[in-house]
Amino acid sequence: MRHRPLSVLLMLFALLVPVATPASAAAPVQVYGAWHCGDDYCTWGTVRDVAEFDAKNHWLVDRGDGRPSVNLVVLSFVEPLKLLRRTTDATTADGVPVGMNREIVEYFTSRGIRVMLSIGGLTYTDEWDAALAENATQLGLRAAAVAADLGVGIEIDYEQNTAPNLTGLQAFIDAYRSVHPYDASGTRSAARLTIDTAAGDRWLIDINRKATADWLRTDKPVLDYANAMVTARPTSASSHIANWQEHIDGKSQYAPPVAPLAPAKFTAGLYLAYGRSPLPECTDFANSLQKATGDWVRNVAPNGAGTTSGLLGYMFWAAEKPSTRGLGTQEPNGCAGGAGAGATAYGVQVPMPPLRQS
Repeated sequence: MRHRPLSVLLMLFALLVPVATPASAAAPVQVYGAWHCGDDYCTWGTVRDVAEFDAKNHWLVDRGDGRPSVNLVVLSFVEPLKLLRRTTDATTADGVPVGMNREIVEYFTSRGIRVMLSIGGLTYTDEWDAALAENATQLGLRAAAVAADLGVGIEIDYEQNTAPNLTGLQAFIDAYRSVHPYDASGTRSAARLTIDTAAGDRWLIDINRKATADWLRTDKPVLDYANAMVTARPTSASSHIANWQEHIDGKSQYAPPVAPLAPAKFTAGLYLAYGRSPLPECTDFANSLQKATGDWVRNVAPNGAGTTSGLLGYMFWAAEKPSTRGLGTQEPNGCAGGAGAGATAYGVQVPMPPLRQS
């Protein structure tokens, strides 16, 4: 009996033995950012010395090995009515808080960190209403001019839960996009325009419904993405995931319904600081909610919108001094052990790469 050549035997073995197909790789964490409230509870009403600012915020630009802890910082908040009217007063210059100046923006951008300005916040809900009623188009044009001047993007944080002015908000977005069209490449900082929604689908329902249906579609994108904001207080990993899943599933039982949102069109929000005790998100990545939710955030499948799995990433509330009663995130260590360690664990790219579009 003749022996078969070894190459033939190996070929037969390969045909008979099934080869395991590798699982799909988890989606990369592309957006990894922090809202920043300055040292005066989100008003940015004083000009900061850059050296003093660095002493309290160095962790954002150095996680301990010279690399930034985040790839995005959102300076919060611009008051909408002052922006529209180009107000200059003790805390504001031409409609923008004096602390949100070129020096602070360049502190981050010189290190590859993208910067955005957030317009609104819960405190300025009435001002959003008033500005949209007065001249929504002009407000959008003013926001576009500030974005171009400072080299930043703009975040819409309009937290009106009852009868929001969606016609006015559409006019704001149209005006902004007339100056800065949607840029899928993400290379133009001023073209980055985002919106905040609630943690799940049960608050800010009208804004969420409109944004999901008309502005966050993967086939006709208008806004770059949404941020699912933090809950009223930190909760469990399962509770946070349940909220984020609502965006993916939509709410077909609502009248009118809320459509599903593509995972690639939003980020998940978590607290960095809350109350007077440090949170693991700031100091202890191994025991943090971002570690506990990381597999879900990077692998959750679409359910009616989008084609790729995984959210865009995480946003953290908030750097430095977000409230009068809170501990804050100041140095000497800041949040390098939490968010900074997470940036390493998730291989976060700095600068931020082009975002998934579907």
